[in-house]
Amino acid sequence: MKKKGSRSERELFHLLWEHYGPCVRSAGSGSTTKPSPDLIASNGSRVLAIECKSTKAKKLYFPPKEINELILFSNSFNAEAWLAVRFDNKGWYFILAENLTKTKGESFSISYPELLEKGLIFEELIGKYKQNKI
Repeated sequence: MKKKGSRSERELFHLLWEHYGPCVRSAGSGSTTKPSPDLIASNGSRVLAIECKSTKAKKLYFPPKEINELILFSNSFNAEAWLAVRFDNKGWYFILAENLTKTKGESFSISYPELLEKGLIFEELIGKYKQNKI
């Protein structure tokens, strides 16, 4: 699973670098005691702090600590806190950390249908176009 996650992070790193602007990857970002997103990217006017996830599951759950640290880092770095989720064979979807659904047990979750409704595709994230949601 770790290998798949690293591969997905590198894939998104290259997409951002090629189509958005400079990007850095924090290898092992989940193993430090300090808040650290997987990727930080900027186009000169916007800074994105991104936590990446790749899964075969239909729904992802996030511990509150992970989301709170992403938001804390983003606030101190003057960045936008994003989650990038790659469901198998569906491509990348992005959602602001603050727009995640909170579960009864204080965790956060997101499903593929929720991302279709509330999330952005890559081209929307980087400002290439805006899609009207129904």
